[in-house]
Amino acid sequence: MNLFNVYPLFDIEIAKGIGCRIYDNHGIEYLDLYGGHAVISVGHSHPYYVQKLTQQLEKLVFYSNSVINPLQKELADKLGKISGYEDYSLFLVNSGAEANENALKLASFHTGRRKVIAFNKSFHGRTSAAVRVTDNPKIVAPINEGFEVEFPALNDIESVRNSLRNNDVCAVIIEGIQGVGGIRVPDADFLRELSAECKATGTLLILDEVQSGYGRSGKFFAHQHAGIRPDLITIAKGMGNGFPIGGVLISPDFEASFGLLGTTFGGSHLACTAAIAVLDIIKVEHLLENAQKTGDYIMEELKKMPQIKEVRGLGLMIGIEFEQPVKDIRKTLLFDKKIFTGVSGLNTIRLLPPLCLSKSDAHSFLVHFKEVIQPAFVS
Repeated sequence: MNLFNVYPLFDIEIAKGIGCRIYDNHGIEYLDLYGGHAVISVGHSHPYYVQKLTQQLEKLVFYSNSVINPLQKELADKLGKISGYEDYSLFLVNSGAEANENALKLASFHTGRRKVIAFNKSFHGRTSAAVRVTDNPKIVAPINEGFEVEFPALNDIESVRNSLRNNDVCAVIIEGIQGVGGIRVPDADFLRELSAECKATGTLLILDEVQSGYGRSGKFFAHQHAGIRPDLITIAKGMGNGFPIGGVLISPDFEASFGLLGTTFGGSHLACTAAIAVLDIIKVEHLLENAQKTGDYIMEELKKMPQIKEVRGLGLMIGIEFEQPVKDIRKTLLFDKKIFTGVSGLNTIRLLPPLCLSKSDAHSFLVHFKEVIQPAFVS
């Protein structure tokens, strides 16, 4: 049987990872500035993380949500404290798309409405409702086109106001920082006005923090830079440091009822163990502070390079935009300099390293990056 090939692959097989470094099957070392799409939050093979998962593997990997799982409550308590959302509830799933799917469902149940506002260049997942609020027609199949969605420009509050006037919108969904869309950061004033408009019209505000959450921006959630409190917050990616887990943080205004939501694998014993270990490491190693400090250093140095059109981001979620396509720059970094990065669209390099990235590794990247983007590479 062949694999159904839907991914463009580099001819590299990664065999192991330690901290911010990964190694291929030939033992060649690479600096990981992408973390597998922002998934590796506390570093590869962190000893504490490995220990906790190994101990749990020896006890119990999974049992259904029909019995008490105290690890779920421990995870909810620790997540509430570190994020500042102790009064919210947590519903656990397996991925970011599932989290957004369930958040949209909750919003519709709660308001009785079916219209949604997302934003230009948004990405929220590939499942039915999540892909419908993603601004990418290439991945929206005919079966997904089941409810009305508008895609105003990011930071255009007047367009949102106009759409909310009829009081028929159940939710506005917005990324804390647009990842696939090019590392585009919502203005703090825009988020504050958006939150106020949603409250005034009875519309629920969903913050998709799947990629931008878990300390990546320097705060636990990117929207916290604007000082707002959404109705629903979706999380995944860095939550389990590679073990699949996601969730929805749900404000106290919602009432739970049996049968409202459900999942088979969500919140398993092993998944919760992984997520608890991540929170412990983030706290003990002060990784939010490190993300802010190291990210500021990288962005400050990048802005000195005249070949770059624009640098965007917060913390260790950084987009580096050029006037021309970056495909060759990325390949040169990977194969010549042994540095993994990502891309957004055609013209933007995307950096999403583990939150433990050191200043010395950041400096090493900057030296190599400056060499790669000499005029010969971007002319």
